[in-house]
Amino acid sequence: MKAAVLEKLNQFPSVKNMDLPEVGPGEVLIRQDVTGICYRDILTMEGFFPRVTLPVIPGHEIAGKIEYVGEGVSGFSVGDRVASLIYIPCGKCKYCKVGDTNLCQNKITYGETRNGSYSEYIVADARGLVKIPSGVSDEDAAISACVTGMVYHALVHVGRLKKGENLLVTGAGGGVGIHAVQIGKALGARVFAESTSPWKNEKIMEYGADEVISPDQIDEIVKKKNGGADVVLETVGIPTFEKSFKSLAAGGRIVVIGNVSPAAFPLPLGVTILKGLSVSGSISSTTEDMKSAMEMVSRGQLKAVEHEKVFLDGIGKAYSEMKNRKNLGKIFIKLH
Repeated sequence: MKAAVLEKLNQFPSVKNMDLPEVGPGEVLIRQDVTGICYRDILTMEGFFPRVTLPVIPGHEIAGKIEYVGEGVSGFSVGDRVASLIYIPCGKCKYCKVGDTNLCQNKITYGETRNGSYSEYIVADARGLVKIPSGVSDEDAAISACVTGMVYHALVHVGRLKKGENLLVTGAGGGVGIHAVQIGKALGARVFAESTSPWKNEKIMEYGADEVISPDQIDEIVKKKNGGADVVLETVGIPTFEKSFKSLAAGGRIVVIGNVSPAAFPLPLGVTILKGLSVSGSISSTTEDMKSAMEMVSRGQLKAVEHEKVFLDGIGKAYSEMKNRKNLGKIFIKLH
């Protein structure tokens, strides 16, 4: 099979011919037609995830058709279309026991300590699989864990977004943000979409934003004219965090799901206390979040926004486009 392998940090993955991976107990072999590229993959390449083991096949946005079922797997058969979590939960810790598998501290992450999705075939643990509903595309399924399921978890379970509230989405034209706009709108929020790329604004509006604003307009439009944000979904991190924080209404919640410039930020504790604000991190998704995201797709409330598809040898170009904010929506890798 063909796969892209990350052999050294700060170098693009290179395409290799590899043997099919062996399937162990509790695992399945999945044939993938597409997989998504996540900004986390770029940060992995740049060395920001110290647990990564090299060489490794990057990527964690997994969906396709089961080709082989390993010993001990129940509930899944050859021919089933499935999507996977981006990690393998341990199933034994206090978080796993109550269904909060995304918080499992023993989880194994695809594309970091285990070979990931930049390959024609991938071996996935059955504990993280969800069957893809009829009518849901491979593209929608592939992003149901890392993107749409992650956003659903952040807005519903962490941010507690309610119908009629003001939602600010930063990085609204990116691979995560454009889907957050759709999910926020489907949940009944008034959506303010922050974007630094004016050429994306019309499309962002088409996908459900009530207003598209630049970072410099956050204070004037969100705070002064509309009373502030009840929830901020921070997909960018440090570059927009200060403005996002200042935009919060009393009782506001900021949920951080991405940070393109890993660094520290001095949190104004006095303001946080006096206004009853909360700042929370939200990581990944559970299989239930994946199901909820794909149900939204089935209802016509959500769809994968594709910027382009590249082949494995186009990963370097795709990474550069993402770093320079040239993509509107997701970049996918075409594997077959």
